[in-house]
Amino acid sequence: MKRDDINASDAPQSRGGYSQAVRLEDFQQLLFVSGQVPLSAEDVLPEGFEAQARQVWANIDAQLRAAGMSKADIVKVTVLLADRQYAMANRAARAEYLGTLAPAMTVAIAGIFDAGWLLEIDVIAAR
Repeated sequence: MKRDDINASDAPQSRGGYSQAVRLEDFQQLLFVSGQVPLSAEDVLPEGFEAQARQVWANIDAQLRAAGMSKADIVKVTVLLADRQYAMANRAARAEYLGTLAPAMTVAIAGIFDAGWLLEIDVIAAR
């Protein structure tokens, strides 16, 4: 698969470890991972934003592995935060998981289905 991370010089530059666009050519698999919430497989909700974010990324990782993929295949991320106050902690948690990977990204503040969940993340992966 050919992947190009695109950041047009005549548009605003990305801030915070993402690409403004990602172009894919010749991919063989495309995976849409539904919004993952901060519950463990045992239905336990961690306390605090950082713990919940790590759980969400672990859940994403599990879905990717089940499909024979990895975080390196992520091309688009959508993050829903329960409150703007979690923006910087979200950026840190994302960087901890993705490292130098820079998929296309959307972050929005939203009312999330369960009031105890502080975030929900969905991804698109391709290989």
